[in-house]
Amino acid sequence: MKKADRIGFVMMILLSVVFLFPIAIVVMNSFKTKFSIMGSPFALPNSKNFAGLDNYITGITTAGIGGAIVRSVFITVMSVAALVLFCSMTAWYLMRDRTAAGRIIYRLFLFSMIVPFQMVMYTMTYVASGLRLNNPVGIIVLYLGFGSGLSVFMLAGFVKSIPRELEEAAEIDGCSPVQIFFRIVFPILKPTAVTVAILNAMWIWNDYLLPYLILGNRYKTLPVAIQISMQGAYGSINWGGFMAMLVLAILPIIIFYLFSQKYIIEGVIAGAVKG
Repeated sequence: MKKADRIGFVMMILLSVVFLFPIAIVVMNSFKTKFSIMGSPFALPNSKNFAGLDNYITGITTAGIGGAIVRSVFITVMSVAALVLFCSMTAWYLMRDRTAAGRIIYRLFLFSMIVPFQMVMYTMTYVASGLRLNNPVGIIVLYLGFGSGLSVFMLAGFVKSIPRELEEAAEIDGCSPVQIFFRIVFPILKPTAVTVAILNAMWIWNDYLLPYLILGNRYKTLPVAIQISMQGAYGSINWGGFMAMLVLAILPIIIFYLFSQKYIIEGVIAGAVKG
């Protein structure tokens, strides 16, 4: 191994430690008592401060986590499915449309990625309420809007690399545009489509602000349920239960990411380099 490679390897190890340290602190404190978390958050669990599974039991019984998990799963799965389907169609159409209108629409998708959420959240909340989108089904439409910019950008980069001859041959064989997309284009888009699905799944599952603004206390998702249920009167927080519920919230998405990370790397490279 060359010297430069060794230095790079050591730097990656150090960065990994930095990124994993907050997660390790959360897991460690989830097994400690409330007062030990507040007094010595970086201390390891011992015989004096070890709480066992009490924090997890308290968190599960207090947070009403069952319904929140069901809503989070429903919103995440349906939003990701809508993003992959509609954004792949949009990217294919825009990359095959040579008109000025198509180029303008594509640039608007790119522009949407640089608009901060804070600039539109109050207006969006008012419009969503007026259109009756403040429910688990309606919020899927909002996630489709906020996630379409990056998704279309990544998918469009891969569509450019698909030979037009494949689509022309299918058209000569009598395929309609819908058949061309689902039989020819979409299977080829699989690497980038999987990447888009994974990235959006992690974002939507962990999102707190949008469900809090749109759904409120009526339809609590997992992050919102944890935040609200663990906060008591006068701003007091059950830190033990809070840490335990954070572990349960991040565990599924970490496992999901570990099994899917190779698709993320392949899809990002494919969408950014090809074409």
